[in-house]
Amino acid sequence: MPKKDENSVFVGRRPTMNYVMAAMMILNKGEECTIKARGRAISHAVDVCEILKNRFIKNVDYKDIVISTEALSGENGQNSNVSSIEIILSPPK
Repeated sequence: MPKKDENSVFVGRRPTMNYVMAAMMILNKGEECTIKARGRAISHAVDVCEILKNRFIKNVDYKDIVISTEALSGENGQNSNVSSIEIILSPPK
């Protein structure tokens, strides 16, 4: 079983195509890829998956989608809840 973070793409503020290419490299090895994002980057992560599925690798399937809330402590010690998503893509067969 491969390491969990090794096949993960953490979506942030970089251009969308950077994440698409990173995920494509993992999927082309025949391994599952996990797209992870928090907060406002969640919509960006969904865009990455849809671009990958519709434009680049047609037979990619969504294996699982996990949504959750993470409690983060800020600089002033206050806790804030941040939504997070993990989209697990399975490679084409």
